[in-house]
Amino acid sequence: MKVCLFGGTFDPPHNAHFIIAEAIRESLDLNKIVFIPAYRPPHKFEIKPVTPVEHRIAMLKLCIDDISQFEYSDIEIVRGGVSYTIDTIREMKKEKNISSSDLHFLIGSDSLAKFKSWKDWEDILNESQVIVARRPRFEKSDIDADIIDRVQFLNLPRMEISSTEIRDRFHADRMTRFYVPTVVSEYIQNFKLYGSE
Repeated sequence: MKVCLFGGTFDPPHNAHFIIAEAIRESLDLNKIVFIPAYRPPHKFEIKPVTPVEHRIAMLKLCIDDISQFEYSDIEIVRGGVSYTIDTIREMKKEKNISSSDLHFLIGSDSLAKFKSWKDWEDILNESQVIVARRPRFEKSDIDADIIDRVQFLNLPRMEISSTEIRDRFHADRMTRFYVPTVVSEYIQNFKLYGSE
């Protein structure tokens, strides 16, 4: 089985997440994309609190439960604490009996610039195939050669949508119809997340 781990806060999950996931699955002929909500992201939690995990899980599951090629994993939720990528990769390889060559891990090019600050970053490169989604204004020359040569860049859709922007749009009561699936919009409004009414 060939899978790609798609980690993130999913606060909220939005259309770009799913368009990019399917583009990766088709490009690499993968069996599954596994969405993994972070319990406590090491880099984001320091900046701003994240929506309670039960809401992020519920929104994600509403979007993917009827798609056989997409799967949700609570591996980081069950583990608790700070969600380190290398721990997730190692646990997932054991859980699914997947080799390093068949386990892919998605990262944004903005995160790649800070990759050497990640816990056991070299082990991440050794134990998975790192796939990079380009973000605006990314230059390969900004990344160390010992990383660039060991990751794969895919021509993925350039979707300049951020969860931060979507949260701000809900807070300001602006239109979000084309940003998130309808089930997510309804969930956000029902639970009054992000200041929505």
